[in-house]
Amino acid sequence: MKKIWTATIISLLIVGMGTITTLPLVQANPAMMIQQYQISPEILMPGDTAILTLVVRNGEAVATQTTTSGTVGDTTTTVHTLGATLEDISILPAISGGKQIRASTHYEDLGYLAAGASIEVNFKIIVDANISEGMYFPTVKIDVGGGTDVQYPLLMKVSNSTVDLLQKSVPSKISNGGATDIIITAVNKRENAVNEVIVTPHGDTVDFVPSSYFLGSLAAKTSQDVVFSIKPLELGAQNLAFDVTYKNGDNLHTSSLHVPITVIQALDVAPIITNFPISITKGGSSRISIEVYNAKTDKITGVLITPICDATVIPSQYFIGSMDPDDVFSASFDIYADTVDYGTQIIGFTVSFKQGNEYFETPLVSKSFTVVSGPGQSYQSSSSSATSTSGSNGIPQTPGLMTCLTPIILIVVVIVVGVLFYIRWKKRRKK
Repeated sequence: MKKIWTATIISLLIVGMGTITTLPLVQANPAMMIQQYQISPEILMPGDTAILTLVVRNGEAVATQTTTSGTVGDTTTTVHTLGATLEDISILPAISGGKQIRASTHYEDLGYLAAGASIEVNFKIIVDANISEGMYFPTVKIDVGGGTDVQYPLLMKVSNSTVDLLQKSVPSKISNGGATDIIITAVNKRENAVNEVIVTPHGDTVDFVPSSYFLGSLAAKTSQDVVFSIKPLELGAQNLAFDVTYKNGDNLHTSSLHVPITVIQALDVAPIITNFPISITKGGSSRISIEVYNAKTDKITGVLITPICDATVIPSQYFIGSMDPDDVFSASFDIYADTVDYGTQIIGFTVSFKQGNEYFETPLVSKSFTVVSGPGQSYQSSSSSATSTSGSNGIPQTPGLMTCLTPIILIVVVIVVGVLFYIRWKKRRKK
C-alpha cells in the first residue's frame, strides 16, 4: 500500500512540475516613456508662443503576461495585457523671476495604450514677455492608470538675439540729381533660422525703389545685403528709416534702423564746358567742347546732350549712349551766329539719361557769349591765350584793316620803284 501512495505522489509531482514549466510566470508593469519631443521654433524669444510635440510610447516589448495559480492538480492560468490607460498629460511650468514658460492646456482620458504603441500630442507653449534669456526645464507629467506615473523635464532655450539692420554703404551726403544706390545689410544674430524676412524703407521726402525687399529665410548667424535706389524730393537734412520684419516660428518681430542724410544740390552727372566762345563774329561760327562726367556708382544708359540756344547749333543733340561709373566722355558743338542779333547771347546744355527704369535730366548749365561785328575770341580751358575764330573753319569772316591796306601798299611801292628806275635810266641816256 505504501508503494502505491508513494508512486501516486511522485506521479502528481511530475505532472505538477511539467505544468509550471509550460506556463512560466512573467511579472512586468507597463513602462511609459517620452520617446521624442520637438519645440518649434527651437529657440524662443520673450513673448513668443511655440508648438511642443510629444510622442508618448508604451515601452513594453511583449503584449501580455501570463500567470498561474491553484493547487496541485487544479491550476488557473491568467493572461494580462501590458497596456495602460493615459489618464492625464500636462506640462508643469518653468518659472524664473515670476515669469513662466507654460502650456495653455492639458489632455485628459486619452485612452488605452497597448504595448509597443505610441501616441503624439501637441501643446501650445507660452513664453511670458520680458522673461530672462537662458535655459528652462518645463516638466511633462503623465498620469498612468494601472502603471507608474511619468515626469520628464524638457529643455527649452530663450534668447534675446534679434535680426538687425546695418548700413553698409550709405553716403552722408546725397545729390538731388537722379538716383543714388545705398546698401543695407540684414544680419541674423540668432542661433536658429528665421523666415519671411522683409526689409521696408521709409522716408517722407524720398522715393525708394523697390518699396520693400523680401529676403525669405535667413539662416542662423548669416547676413544678406539689400540694395535700394533712393531719389530725394527735397534738399536738406533728412532721416531715412528701415524696418526689418521676420518670423521666429509663427511669431512676428521687428527691428529698425535710422540713417541721417543730407540732400545737396550737386551734379553727379553733369556737362562741363571746357571750350566756349567769348565772342563770335556776326555771320561766323565757333566751336564749343563739352565733357560729361558720370560720378555715380552705377552705370547709366541713354545719355544724351542737348544744347539750348537761339543761335544755330550743330549737332542739335549729341548721343553718348551708356557710361560706366567714373566715365568721362567728350563732345563738340559748332555754334553759328548767323540768325541772332548783335549783343549778348546765352547757350545752355542739359544731359538726360536713364538709371534703372527711370529717366533723369540734369539742371541747365549755361554760358554767355557776345555777337560782334569784328573778329571773335574763344576761351580754352587748356590754354590761357585767346585765339581768333576767323577763317579756320571756312566760314566767311569780315576782313581786318591791315588785310585791306596790304594790296594798296604793294602797288604804291611798285610805282615808286618804277619811277626811280625810270629817272635813273633817263640820266644815263643823256650822258
